[in-house]
Amino acid sequence: MIERYALPEMAVLWTPRAGLERWVAVESLVASVQAEHGVIPKEAAERIAATPAPEVEAVREEERTRDHEVLSFLAAWTAKMPEDTARWVHHGLTSYDLVDTGLGLVLRDATDLVIGAARELYDVVAGRALEEWDTLCVARTHGIHAEPIRFGHKLAVHAFAIERSLVRLGAARDSIAVGTVSGAVGTYASTGPDVEAEVLGRLGLAPEPAPTQVVARDRHAELVCALAVFGASVEHLALELRLLQRTEVAEVEEPRTERYQGSSAMPHKRNPTSSERLCGLARLLRANVGAALEDVALWHERDLAHSSVERVILPDSLHLAHYQAVAARDLVAGLRIDAERMRSALRSEGGRIFSSQAYLQLSHAGMEREEAYRAVQAAAQRSRRDGTTLAAELKQDGADLDEELLLTPSDLDAENVIRERLTARLAGADPARRVR
Repeated sequence: MIERYALPEMAVLWTPRAGLERWVAVESLVASVQAEHGVIPKEAAERIAATPAPEVEAVREEERTRDHEVLSFLAAWTAKMPEDTARWVHHGLTSYDLVDTGLGLVLRDATDLVIGAARELYDVVAGRALEEWDTLCVARTHGIHAEPIRFGHKLAVHAFAIERSLVRLGAARDSIAVGTVSGAVGTYASTGPDVEAEVLGRLGLAPEPAPTQVVARDRHAELVCALAVFGASVEHLALELRLLQRTEVAEVEEPRTERYQGSSAMPHKRNPTSSERLCGLARLLRANVGAALEDVALWHERDLAHSSVERVILPDSLHLAHYQAVAARDLVAGLRIDAERMRSALRSEGGRIFSSQAYLQLSHAGMEREEAYRAVQAAAQRSRRDGTTLAAELKQDGADLDEELLLTPSDLDAENVIRERLTARLAGADPARRVR
C-alpha cells in the first residue's frame, strides 16, 4: 500500500521485518513444543528461541541464489546458529506451515485493527444520529424532493449498515485466525497433531480441520469480501455527504482546517474531497474481491498461483478498510450541519412535499384513489409552474382539506422507533460479536 493510505498502526504489521519476526516466533515455538514432546533436544530448542531474526537484506541476498523465500529465510537465520542447533530448525515442517501460520497471525491482528476502527466509526455515526434526531430535512428519492425526514434518521441508516459490517468482519476475523503445522501435504506424517494443537493454541489460532499443504483460501476470500462490503457501506455514507455538499444543496459541510485550499485556480471552492476519497477507495476494495475468489481453487493439495496475488490484495485491502474507517469517523465527527438550510429546503416546495398527505385526506373524504392521486398531481404541477402553494391550488379546485397539514411536516413521532432501536443497540452487546 502506498504511504498516503497506510496508517502507522496498520503499516507496522506488514513491514518485511515484522514478517521475519513472525516466522522466527512460529519456528521457535514449534521447536519449543517439539522439545517438550521429546522430538528434538531441549538445548537446541532453547538456542533456536534465543537466535534473533535475520536482517531483511540477508534474506534477500540468499534469495538471489535460492529463488525460494522460506529456504532463504532459514539459511540466513540458521547461519547465526551452531550446526548442531541449526539441523533441528524447521524439523518436520513444510514451507506453508510457516507461511500460513504467520499469515494467520498478521491477518488476525490487522483485522482487529479494522474492527476497532469500524466500531469507533459506528459509535460516532450512531451518536451523531441521536444528536441530530430532531433536525428536520427533506428526503430525496431519485434525487428529487420527497417528504420530510429527520437528519438523525438518515444517519441511523448508515449506523446500522456499519453495524452489519462489524458482524461480518467479526465472523471473517475468526475464519482467518487459523494456522497449520501438519507437514508436507497435511497428513501429519512428519509432525504430529498434538504438536500442532499446542503450537496453534499458544499462538491463539485455530487449526485447519482438514489441512492440505495450505490453509484453505475461501477463508481469505471471506475476509476480502467482508472488507469490500464494509467499504461499500462507507462509500454509501460518503456519497450521501457528497451529494448534500453540492452548491445547490449545501446542507452539510466537511470539517476543514484553516489551511484548507480547495482549488489551485478558484479560491472560493470548498470541495468534498474527504468524501470523494472514501468513495474512490471503495472501488479498490471491490476490485480485490474477484482476485480473492480466484485464489480459492488451487490444484490438488496446493499450487502457488495464489501467492503473488495475496501478497498484494490482503495487505492492501486491510490498509484501505482501516484508512476508510478512521477517515470516515473523523469526517462524521466534524461534520457541520446547516439546519436552517435544511428548513429552507423544506419550505421551498410550496407544500408540494406534503402531497401524500393531501392525497390521503382526499381518499379519506371519499374520493376514489386514482382520482385523488390525479387531482393532487395536477395541483402540484400547477403549483410548480406558477410558483403557488399546493394548498392554494387544491383550494381553487374546491378540495376541502386541512391546510395546516399542507404547510408543516407531518407527525414524525412514529419515526422515533428507529431512535429507540439505535439507542438500544448502543447500550447492548458488541456488534462485532453479535450473531444474526
